[in-house]
Amino acid sequence: MKTPPGEERMLSVGQLAARSGVAVTALHFYETKGLIHSTRNSGNQRRYPRAVLRRVAVIKTAQRLGIPLAEIAQALAALPRDHTPSAEDWQHLSLHWRADLDRRIEEMTMLRDQLDGCIGCGCLSLKECPLRNYHDRLAEHGPGPHPA
Repeated sequence: MKTPPGEERMLSVGQLAARSGVAVTALHFYETKGLIHSTRNSGNQRRYPRAVLRRVAVIKTAQRLGIPLAEIAQALAALPRDHTPSAEDWQHLSLHWRADLDRRIEEMTMLRDQLDGCIGCGCLSLKECPLRNYHDRLAEHGPGPHPA
């Protein structure tokens, strides 16, 4: 059977999964969240433009950085739908995410360093422990245990 004109450049969900290394179910999930978009062929099967391959790469990289899917979707929404994200696009996206990543690295480093000091104590005091009550946030709620 001959492929209709224009569809030869499109990818099926299986082809996209194989090329991107992402499960078909994850691709469907990304689509429901608005991260990627497909069209339907005459047989009502999903077809993805090749630009989606780069979008999936951006999504997976951002996820590895710990960027929430909602933030990834918001960033990708600023790009044209069938646009292949370029190096310039990545520079813009990564600059925005870098500050958040730096902040999280700093917090994790402080947490790691405080953990070393806490091993000898072992108290995990709700009142004083810097791990359990970071910056004494719970003091404003009065004495006794409080949900964090």
